[in-house]
Amino acid sequence: MIELDDAIAKIRTQIATADLTRQTQGKPIDPVWFNRARTAQRHLYRERAELLADGSGWHRRNKMKDALIDILRARHDPAVWAELLAEARACTEAEDL
Repeated sequence: MIELDDAIAKIRTQIATADLTRQTQGKPIDPVWFNRARTAQRHLYRERAELLADGSGWHRRNKMKDALIDILRARHDPAVWAELLAEARACTEAEDL
C-alpha cells in the first residue's frame, strides 16, 4: 500500500511540475506523456482500491491487532492486563507514537 501511495504521489508531482513549467515558460505539456502519466495513475488508484476492497492493508492489520488484544486479555487476569497496558503506553509515549 505504501509503495502504491508513493508511486501515485510521484506521478502527481511530475504532472504538477509539468503544469508549472507550462505556466511559467509557456511550453505546452506533451499530450502523449500526459496521457501515459494519467493512465498509470488511474491503474495505481485501481490497484489501491482493489487492495482495500480485499481486506488487506490497513484494515486487515487492525483486525489482526484487535483479535490479538482479545486473546491476550482473555488469558490474563485484570491486574496483569493493567500492567501490560501501562507498559505498552509507556513504550508508545517514549517513541512518540
